Amino acid sequence: MVVDDSRAPEVLVIGRCSVDVYPLEVGVKLEDVKVFGKFLGGSATNVAVAAARYGHRVTALTGVGDDPFGRFVISELEHFGVDASEVVVNDRFNTPVTFCEIFPPDHFPLYFYRQPTTPDLEIGPGDLPVDLDRYKIIWLTGTGLAHEPSRSAHHAVVAAAVDSTIVLDLDYRERFWADEGVPRRAMGDVLPHVDVAIGNVEECRIATGESDPERAADALLAMGVTIAIVKQGPVGTLVKSANERAFMPAFPVEVVNGLGAGDAFGGAVCHGLLEGWAPHRIIEFASAAGAIATTHIECASIMPTEAEVEALLAEHPEVTRALDVWSR
Repeated sequence: MVVDDSRAPEVLVIGRCSVDVYPLEVGVKLEDVKVFGKFLGGSATNVAVAAARYGHRVTALTGVGDDPFGRFVISELEHFGVDASEVVVNDRFNTPVTFCEIFPPDHFPLYFYRQPTTPDLEIGPGDLPVDLDRYKIIWLTGTGLAHEPSRSAHHAVVAAAVDSTIVLDLDYRERFWADEGVPRRAMGDVLPHVDVAIGNVEECRIATGESDPERAADALLAMGVTIAIVKQGPVGTLVKSANERAFMPAFPVEVVNGLGAGDAFGGAVCHGLLEGWAPHRIIEFASAAGAIATTHIECASIMPTEAEVEALLAEHPEVTRALDVWSR
């Protein structure tokens, strides 16, 4: 019998969600802002939306409160084509809310309202879908390792999903941890079981102790990762694997809000992995997706389509020609 897997799930994204309450006034201190917009946010849910934009079947596993904001998160995920059937509704804690300030091109302070804890950090091993290996990609986040029972859920995933591609977004947020040594140990416990690790220079330093992008990527590979991606903001992005080293310069766009760039990048990485692209092609495409996201205030709702990404690549042949690829 031939099994039709055309509707089988492809990507499972596990991690934090948020309701982003962002100012619609650029360059204004939060205490002086008078007009805000409400958007779906949170690193994991943003990545879920970004991957779904490319036509992939994406499931989000996160936690929300039994409150209006929780209903908003579920409704928005469904609106953007993400399967929200695995979202856990927790009546003990509120759905988290995040505020930011917008000072382009590179200053976007975040203010998290996640005390005393949040439903997404209350997700435990018992909340995981059965048969995790049916997902081709499972996306995990470093902040999901910050507290129990979420940490145990992450360990259960890497132990059970032996046939899935595991991607770890290092996603370091200082306020979630007691000191730098704690996340380094927590990430070090799971990185040997991870296929793809993604982080900016600071996140890679936290995970590996290396501040230099080249050495940080090598350290991630030495820990067992197959593909190491080190994002360097306006400088560009480095990727290393056993067979390839590539550097992609950043695209010259007018930045409005940089907060959604990493999540757009992540969704595009999932797309590239599912398409079977080489690492250099993945970061070329993902860099363009991230650049598009920076040109808007909101995050999830503006995640680009494949046509939009390809249009930006075509618009800047000088950047794509500068993609530096070495065989290793």
